[in-house]
Amino acid sequence: MNLSTRFVSMLRCPISGGEVRLDGPGLVNVDGSIVYRVSPSGIPLFAEEFCTEDARRQQAHFEKIAKKYIENLGYPHTQEYMSYLDGVFLDVVAHADLSCAAEICCGSGEAFRLLGEKVQTGIGVDISMSMLDAARSFLKDDRYCFIQGDATNLPLSDNLFSSVFIMGGIHHVNNREKLFGEVFRILKRGGRFYWREPVSDFFLWRWLRAVIYRFSASLDDKTERPLLFDETAPVLVKAGLVLKHWETCGFFGYCVLMNSDVLVFNRLFRYLPAIRYITRAMAKLDDWAVHLPWLKQSGLIVVGVAEKPE
Repeated sequence: MNLSTRFVSMLRCPISGGEVRLDGPGLVNVDGSIVYRVSPSGIPLFAEEFCTEDARRQQAHFEKIAKKYIENLGYPHTQEYMSYLDGVFLDVVAHADLSCAAEICCGSGEAFRLLGEKVQTGIGVDISMSMLDAARSFLKDDRYCFIQGDATNLPLSDNLFSSVFIMGGIHHVNNREKLFGEVFRILKRGGRFYWREPVSDFFLWRWLRAVIYRFSASLDDKTERPLLFDETAPVLVKAGLVLKHWETCGFFGYCVLMNSDVLVFNRLFRYLPAIRYITRAMAKLDDWAVHLPWLKQSGLIVVGVAEKPE
C-alpha cells in the first residue's frame, strides 16, 4: 500500500469525523469500528459504501464516460482552447499559497497538473476511481495523494489547507451549501478557494445548455447545473466565505470548439490541418468579446476566488 503516514495524518473518518490510522491493508477510525479499504493502486476508498445518492449517481456516470472524457482532452482544438482558459485561471491564482492544497472533484488532477511543481503538498479527492487512476498516472510525484471521497462529506481534516481548488466540479454537486461548508471547514483561516466552472448568467448559454443537458448522453441533467452568480454568491457567504473575484471567459468559440465528448460533430475538427491556428484566433476573439462593457460577465466559464476570513 503506497500511502505515507504524512498523508494519513491529514485525513479524517467522514462518518465519525475523527482521525484515521493505518491498520493492515486499510484505514480504520480511532476505535476500529469503521474500516476503509485501500485500492491496489494506493487510493483510500472513503466513498466505497458511504456517500450521497447524488455522488453515487455521478460516480456511475463518470465511470461510463471517463475514457471518452480523457480522450477529448487530447484533441488539438481542445488543448489550444484550454491553454486560453488556463491562462485566465493562472493569472487569478498567481499568488496562491500552495504549501498545502486540496483539489476537490479533482478528476484527472487538472488543477494540480496545471500548477505543477509549485504545489508542495497536494491531496486530490474524487468519487470516480477511473478519474483518480488517471490522476495518479499523470501525477506520480510523492507530493501528491489521491483519495476517493464524497465532496459534501470530505475525508479531510479541519483548518488544514492554504488553498482549495475545484475545476469543473461544483456544477456536478446539487448540495452546494454542504459543498461550500466543507471547503470552509478544511481551509485554514486566510486560506483561499479557487474555482473554474461553467456559468449560465447570459440568457443564450442558459437556453443552449438546457437543451444540450437534456439530450446529451455524456451529461447528467439530474446532477449537473452550471453556476449562476445570484445563486452562488449567497451560498458562499452563508458558508462563511468572502467572495473576492468573479470573472468570466469563453464565448462563441467555446461553444463550437470545446466539449467534444458532448458535441460529437466537433471531434472531426482534429483532422483540420490549421485547427490549432483557428482555435487560437477564436480564443482571442472570445477574450475580446467578454471584455466588451455590454458583454462583461457573459462568458461560458467563470473563474472565481473566495476567502476564509482570518
